[in-house]
Amino acid sequence: MSDLLFLMVRLTEILLGVNLVIQALEYLSLIDETGDQGVWSYSRQKNDLTPAPKWIIDLFGVLSQPKIYRIHLLIRLGLSIYLIVFGGSLPLIAFLTFSTLQTLIRWRGAFNGGSDFMTIVVLTGCLIGASGAVFGETELFWRAGLMYIAIHAASSYVISGGVKFLAPEWRSGRALSIFLDQSLHGPLAPNSPFRSAKIAFICAWAFILWEVSIALALLDPKLMILFCLAGFIFHFLVYWYFGLNRFFFTWISTFPALYFLSTQLL
Repeated sequence: MSDLLFLMVRLTEILLGVNLVIQALEYLSLIDETGDQGVWSYSRQKNDLTPAPKWIIDLFGVLSQPKIYRIHLLIRLGLSIYLIVFGGSLPLIAFLTFSTLQTLIRWRGAFNGGSDFMTIVVLTGCLIGASGAVFGETELFWRAGLMYIAIHAASSYVISGGVKFLAPEWRSGRALSIFLDQSLHGPLAPNSPFRSAKIAFICAWAFILWEVSIALALLDPKLMILFCLAGFIFHFLVYWYFGLNRFFFTWISTFPALYFLSTQLL
């Protein structure tokens, strides 16, 4: 495995591991809500699995028992820390992938929307890469795994920028104040600079152009570094204003794959 590929793989594993540790801690903090008396108890959710075979319903019934669910999350937490420190293997990544899928189904398909699905994308990319050890093609499979992650991440940025461009509220800049009025810190102050039509217009178009610029960034590693730095700031601000911590940690875990792809296209 080349030095660059090894570095990007380890960075992906570390950032993914941090993301999974945070998710496990969040699930553990909500353990009472998923218990027999909680609002997310399995007895209330099992009807969602009715179309599935009986053995799947029974399996989820066992896995959703409060004690087993807690043990599962503690194992998930421990393996996520192991991934950060020592790196992944096929059995470890396979378990974390199954654990994530099982947990999301437990939360009726998603706990935190797009960040959960991107977590699955990163895990799938790592699963592809780790599978290379079985076939004696570690480098080839890890290249494919990182590219899988990068293509999904790049697509998400292009689609997000495109949706904003098509929305009149974003093109005019009005959407910025609408969103910020709903932030964790409450409505914007009357004298906030973001209530200025000119500043809101500039910020909105900066977001749109930054998101679609991923297409150019993929052609030059230096541009990709700038794109990722801007992305780090953007996702942190979203976390700060809206509390979407999972989006921050999930999307930055795709940055090594995006950088790697940018080194391969020219």
